[in-house]
Amino acid sequence: MLGASVAAQGTASVAINGPAFLIPSLQDHRGLSLAEAGTVAAMPIAGVMCTLFLWGLLVDRVGERTVLLAGLGGTAVFGAVATLVEGTVALAAALFVVGLAAASTGSASGRIVVGWFPPQRRGLAMGIRQMAQPLGVALGAATIAVTAEHVSVRAALWIPVVAVSAAFVVVALVVIDPTRPKATAALTANPYRASRFLTRVHGVSVLLVVPQFLVWTYSLTWLVQERHWSAAAAGGLVALTHVIGALGRIGVGHLSDVVGSRVRPLRWVAVAAALTMALLALTEPLGVAVVLLVVASTVTVADNGLAFTSVAERAGSFWSGRALGIQNTAQYLTAAVAAPVAGVAISEWGYAATFGVAALSPVIALALVPRQDELSPE
Repeated sequence: MLGASVAAQGTASVAINGPAFLIPSLQDHRGLSLAEAGTVAAMPIAGVMCTLFLWGLLVDRVGERTVLLAGLGGTAVFGAVATLVEGTVALAAALFVVGLAAASTGSASGRIVVGWFPPQRRGLAMGIRQMAQPLGVALGAATIAVTAEHVSVRAALWIPVVAVSAAFVVVALVVIDPTRPKATAALTANPYRASRFLTRVHGVSVLLVVPQFLVWTYSLTWLVQERHWSAAAAGGLVALTHVIGALGRIGVGHLSDVVGSRVRPLRWVAVAAALTMALLALTEPLGVAVVLLVVASTVTVADNGLAFTSVAERAGSFWSGRALGIQNTAQYLTAAVAAPVAGVAISEWGYAATFGVAALSPVIALALVPRQDELSPE
């Protein structure tokens, strides 16, 4: 179940985040500005944010397996369409629809992990599942940019189609919906009315996603255009950073099991993200900035599994689909805005100033982290 969840989330991540690695080729081959290319790259993210809550609601109603099969199938089909269209507007529209379908994996694959693993092992299991997103980005970084440069943008777009199709087969063969407790008034009650815990965790995640997607979206472009690396070398380093980030998510998830808390490690991650982004801003012209970029790529993704697990545990079996949908919608909405805005900021102010501004987000997030964990009545 865990392996199938990782496959589903990871390949969907390739489809959602992979277009970011087309930015240099879109600029060189289609004459787009950095902000325009960044907007095209953000279209799958924009699509994701439109349907995350709806997919989560569907998970609560019909179960995880059905949602995963429908979403992965749709992602593969519309991804194939994206390889066939002509023109920048048509490509952006096709990528937007890819995002609409790929959003299905967010709530469904997370619910599988929460449903099949007990609380004392859930942090580690969710950390493994959450590593799927950076691993998907790593796969995209290692393959999409170099394929677009040496073959074509169209050929590069086939990579997520093939990956998602393979995950569809895995889910069809493996996934079984976890059992749920019997419905009671306490379990079916709206958890958002009971306390502000879920709202605060959503807010923390929104603020922490700003530096995460800034680094994810523009690290390859920074290496190619500012450091004059080749697309292959830059893609290889970005892929490595995401592998390290994936391992970091596992480590932080296990740490949350050991200390018996999700919110305490979440607070530590926010501090580390603020310090790392500030140092990256101060050292951007220097060679050490490349090392700090690797650190930033690791630290800025470490919070996702903690917040995701915390939301699922507080919302419970009858609300976690919707709560996780809200969680991911808020994150992707922020990411969809952050990518083009960051492109404009980089063009006007430069990378150092943009990194510095992004360091303020985790500082603000610290004030929102809940003081203690809350769990569902179940």
